[in-house]
Amino acid sequence: MTKTLKEYQLDERVDTFALLKSVEVRMTQQGKRYMALQLADRSMTIKGMKWDATEEEVSKLKAGQVVYMQAVRQAYQEKPQLKVLAIRLAQAGEPQDAADFVVAAPMKKQEMADEVSAIIFQITNANWQRIVRHILRKYQDAFLQFPAAKANHHAFTGGLAYHTLSIVHLAQAIVKQYEQVNASLLYAGALLHDLGKVIELSGPVATQYTTAGSLIGHIVLVDEEIVLAATELKIDLHNEDMLVLRHTVLAHHGLLEYGSPVQPMIKEANILHQLDELDAGMQAFDNALEQTTPGEFSPRQWALDNRSVYKPESASFNSET
Repeated sequence: MTKTLKEYQLDERVDTFALLKSVEVRMTQQGKRYMALQLADRSMTIKGMKWDATEEEVSKLKAGQVVYMQAVRQAYQEKPQLKVLAIRLAQAGEPQDAADFVVAAPMKKQEMADEVSAIIFQITNANWQRIVRHILRKYQDAFLQFPAAKANHHAFTGGLAYHTLSIVHLAQAIVKQYEQVNASLLYAGALLHDLGKVIELSGPVATQYTTAGSLIGHIVLVDEEIVLAATELKIDLHNEDMLVLRHTVLAHHGLLEYGSPVQPMIKEANILHQLDELDAGMQAFDNALEQTTPGEFSPRQWALDNRSVYKPESASFNSET
């Protein structure tokens, strides 16, 4: 059996198949061409460097392909990296399905779809329910398949729907704790808040930012979808219901410097922002801990404000988590 990428140790020779998530051709200061790669299987994603790239490699290797490679596992700035010695496309009779190398959400697609449908019925405000139902029907397949990010939290197939449902579950607990929270608004905002990522991102395999994603971003993109839905459904955009729904979605990053056009000015918008931060942070911790040996610190994590994460080696601690 071929080892997974995660199982290879420092300085060990790597001989395996992987998904090529990204390819960037660069030049050294001496004018020699090389390729900066991102390679993945279901155990991890790892950067790779192929020095002295050939013309054939540059012309044939594209993101989204399954490749066979020989490499050496190294470390660069405390993070694992591969020195790729040889790389080629998978051939007939070898693994070629990119889906076999992609991490998927722990919930099945249909299970997530059924739960989303049930949550929509909990939105008792007619305008909000119609808007949510309209947009989710329009983008249902993509919503259930896309990741929630290119490389950070929930960056796996189905990650967008899984992240969304996680936030709704947290929201349901908040509603039980604080009776004056508007449950319908919070659920509607939670279901819609990241839906613009089906336009911002290219898809679940070799995920990249689209032109619209780079130029506009998912927050504004989903607000546009809310406006379009209201127009098609003949719902007055100046109605306060629509203003607070849009505000809840637009403010979910919390701060202007984090991409929110506005800061939360109503209770439900503030809750959604905090739940989004919580769920993204928990996933970032899980990602770091999964790659960390008990009793050691992880490399610094960009998604956690460049902090290192410590993984306790206590057997009792690990059995509880």
